[in-house]
Amino acid sequence: MSSNKNALIRYKTLDKCLKNKYRKYTLEDLIDECSEALFEFEGKESFVSKRTVQLDLQNMRSEKFGYEAPIEVYERKYYRYSDPDYSIHNISVNENDLKAMNNAVQILKQFKDFSMFKEMNGVIQKLEDSIHSTSQKSIIHLDKNEQLKGLEHIDALYEAIINKKVLNILYKSFTARESNSYIVHPQLLKEFNNRWFLICLYKQKMYNLALDRMEAIKVEETIQFIDKNLDGDEYFKDIVGVTVSDTMKPRNVVFFVDVSNAPYVKTKPLHKSQEIISETEEGTVFKICVQINFELERLLLGFGDCLIVHKPRKLRLRMEEKFRAGSKNYQNLIIPEDGYN
Repeated sequence: MSSNKNALIRYKTLDKCLKNKYRKYTLEDLIDECSEALFEFEGKESFVSKRTVQLDLQNMRSEKFGYEAPIEVYERKYYRYSDPDYSIHNISVNENDLKAMNNAVQILKQFKDFSMFKEMNGVIQKLEDSIHSTSQKSIIHLDKNEQLKGLEHIDALYEAIINKKVLNILYKSFTARESNSYIVHPQLLKEFNNRWFLICLYKQKMYNLALDRMEAIKVEETIQFIDKNLDGDEYFKDIVGVTVSDTMKPRNVVFFVDVSNAPYVKTKPLHKSQEIISETEEGTVFKICVQINFELERLLLGFGDCLIVHKPRKLRLRMEEKFRAGSKNYQNLIIPEDGYN
C-alpha cells in the first residue's frame, strides 16, 4: 500500500477517534487504533510509530491539508476535538463557494449524455446533493451535438490511448471509393469545429483520422505500441485546426479585416500568435504565424468579403480563385420553380 494511502487511513482513523464523545483516547490509544486500521486494510501486522501519529496530529492541526483541526489535549493526556461537531470530512464553504460549485455542476451536467461521461452521472448527482443544488436551468450552454456520427467510437479510442493499445481501424475517407484498414498507434483525441479526430502514428508518420469516417475498430494485441508522448499544446501550437505537417514551417499570414469586423477578430484571435500590424479608418491589418492548411483556408473564406489576404502570395491567389469559382456558381445558379418546398 502506498504511503499516501496509509496516511489517509491514519487521518480517517484519528478523525473517528477525536470526534468520539463517549471514549477518552490517549496518544497510545491513538497509535493502537491506527495500527489496527492499517492491519484491517493490509491484512498484515502494521505498527505505527509514536512519531508518525504525533506528526499526523500536527498536520491535521495545520493548514497544510486545509483541515485546521481544533485538536486539544485535556486532563494532560487525552485527545479530542474542542469543537464536538468538527470532522475533517466536513467541508467548510461559504455562500460564494456554493454558488461556484453549483455553476460547475450545471456545466458538468451538459456532458453527462456523452457515453464517455456516463460514469460521471452518479458523481454529479452526489455533488448536487452535497451542495443542496437546486434544479435550476443551466445559464451556461456549451456548443455540442451528441448526435454527431462517430461519437460511439470515443470510448474505445480513449481506452486504447490510456492503455497504449495498437488499433486496426476500418476507415473510409470522403475521397476513397472503398474502405481501408489502418494499423495505427493512437496518441490524442482532438475536437475541432464540432468534429472529433484521432491523432495517431501510421507507418512512422502522424495522421489525423475523423471519427465520423471510422467504420470498425479492433485491438491488435500482438503489435507493440509506440508511444510518441505527444503534448497536445505543443503539437498543435503552429496550426489552426487539426492538420499538422511534419515538414512545413509556419508562415506569416498577413490579412486585412474591414472596420466593421475587426473588433470580432481582435477579441477572438484566429491564432494565439495574432498581432496587429496597422489600423486605419477602413480596417485593421493582422498577422498570424501558422502552417497553411485546409482548416485555415476554410476559416479565412468564412469571413467572405470583409477579409483580404495580403501574404503569402500563394495563399492570396488561392483565395481569389475560390471566390471567383463561388461567384461563378451563383451566376450559373438555377433554382427549381417550387423553390424546394
